[in-house]
Amino acid sequence: MASVPKYVAIITDGNGRWAQKRGLSPIEGHRAGADVVKDRLRDAVDLGIQELTVFSFSTENWSRPKDEVDGLMRMFAERIDNETPELHEEGVRMRFIGRREGVSAELIHRMEWAEDLTKDNDVIGFFVAFNYGGRAEIVDAASSFQGSTEEEFRRHLYAPEMHDPDLLIRTSGELRVSNYLLWQCAYSELVFRPELWPDFTREAFEESGMRT
Repeated sequence: MASVPKYVAIITDGNGRWAQKRGLSPIEGHRAGADVVKDRLRDAVDLGIQELTVFSFSTENWSRPKDEVDGLMRMFAERIDNETPELHEEGVRMRFIGRREGVSAELIHRMEWAEDLTKDNDVIGFFVAFNYGGRAEIVDAASSFQGSTEEEFRRHLYAPEMHDPDLLIRTSGELRVSNYLLWQCAYSELVFRPELWPDFTREAFEESGMRT
């Protein structure tokens, strides 16, 4: 890559369609997608990216079939348990952004454990948008905001320390931002890729961030 963006956000779209095309269950598509998240996170470290933010579960995703949602919650808990120690060893700082209402106390405990364990790491910041919606974040920030400037407002966002992404990538061919990081992506470059997320390779990642 001629010039690597420091801060990258990704809408990891297409897990369900990827599974359907292969006659697999939706949760198998999500598991394949989670594997790709870990692979591209490591690529981001290798490429010198300083922060990577991924859209894991939106506030609208609760409307999906109950079996799929329950499976996602179990998978999310398993991934935190199994992968956090490994990511910690690799210097990844983990942060979960989104509403905690409606999320089980057990899962919140796991998220807080992962954040606390990795809080002093500095190889890369890994932000996971879980139970997240861009409008919800702005509403939640506005409910406690008493200032008058954008910088003061930023302090009320879910992760005030997170930088605005230089680059927002969306996979699966959809040409919209789907309520993702609406405040933070005001000036981000937008790149839309045709690959379904589980097919998003390092080569595609590098092509998405190329600068001329």
